[in-house]
Amino acid sequence: MSLVWGVGEWFIAIGILVIGYAYAGYPVLLWLIGKLKSTPIQAAEPREWPLITIVLAAYNEERVIEGTIESLLALDYPADRRHVLVISDASTDGTDAIVRRFAARGVELLRLAQRGGKTAAENAARTHLRGTIIVNTDASVRIGRDALKALIGRFSDPTIGVASGRDVSLAQLEGGGRANQAEAGYVGYEMWVRDLETRVGSIVGASGCFYAIRVHLHMNLIPEALSRDFAAALVAREQGMRAVSVREAVCYVPRTASLRAEYRRKVRTITRGLDTLYYKRALLNPLRYGAFSWMLASHKLCRWLVPWSGVAILLGFLLLAPEATWPRWPLALLLLGVLGGIIAWYWPESPRRKLPLPLAWCGYLVSSNLAVIQAWIGALRGDLTPTWEPTRRPAPPPAA
Repeated sequence: MSLVWGVGEWFIAIGILVIGYAYAGYPVLLWLIGKLKSTPIQAAEPREWPLITIVLAAYNEERVIEGTIESLLALDYPADRRHVLVISDASTDGTDAIVRRFAARGVELLRLAQRGGKTAAENAARTHLRGTIIVNTDASVRIGRDALKALIGRFSDPTIGVASGRDVSLAQLEGGGRANQAEAGYVGYEMWVRDLETRVGSIVGASGCFYAIRVHLHMNLIPEALSRDFAAALVAREQGMRAVSVREAVCYVPRTASLRAEYRRKVRTITRGLDTLYYKRALLNPLRYGAFSWMLASHKLCRWLVPWSGVAILLGFLLLAPEATWPRWPLALLLLGVLGGIIAWYWPESPRRKLPLPLAWCGYLVSSNLAVIQAWIGALRGDLTPTWEPTRRPAPPPAA
């Protein structure tokens, strides 16, 4: 056996091992641990609902902000126990004027003089917060009418510091395209893993679209270039508390049909995630944080190593193909998938020319993995992304 053959086999074996563990082995282990010993949540409807602040950071959201505020005010929660705070990150359109129209209904506008990004806006809002629990959401989503009580009810358990909603991806795509249809399947998988983590103990990152946090945890200053929703679960664990996922707290998230817009979003999100993980890297120490360190490394770090594992597998087959026939078949399939991803990337975004579903999946898989690789390169180079550029999604329908 030649050296090239041995190196190629090792590349393939290590790549398959990392991918298999990240997406199958880790959830299976969570399931087994949860069956043997689950961590219960002592949650119950409180006698009096706590005073909360719903924080909505917005930048140039005049297209959707009115509907979003109306939906927040219609949530099943006592009106005298909730405060809605909209942070305008120096919006230049009609966002501020629309928000001001809701002042008589208890909606407060905090306008920032200059753009600083979402985390900077949330940091600036700390002196405007009221109550004991802070709820964070986005302008482009819709929260289920009963979801807020389901989320807040978890804080009856004193061990819980963060409660995260369940994202439901809407198949409401601009132009009726399929370019990002595969994202819905991934979101469902991610919510399932968070349910398993909750059963074992704690999730390792909250949903930025809809999550709640105790005010004393939220008051921690997070650097502007980092992800506050990811950091929220990490801060909770540092202070000996849990972060959990709440299946009943449904948040409907429209998915953009633009593969390129989703690619840019993923690069920003993962770059910030990598920077946040490095900032809180002490939590990867299993001697101090036990099982949480294993879960954090498995869910985040291993998941972010998957694209590099894919590159290793591709290189492995390239090394083996000249010396044997059988590696040429999987190599051909991989290259065909890459070709399908390239075609999907350049496919016209038009309702009259729908992207075939197989190409949609190729486009999603190829672009998602390339986004992670670009994020790694940016993070290693020290590229910080504090400036917030919210993803422009289709206007969501009223929540059920």
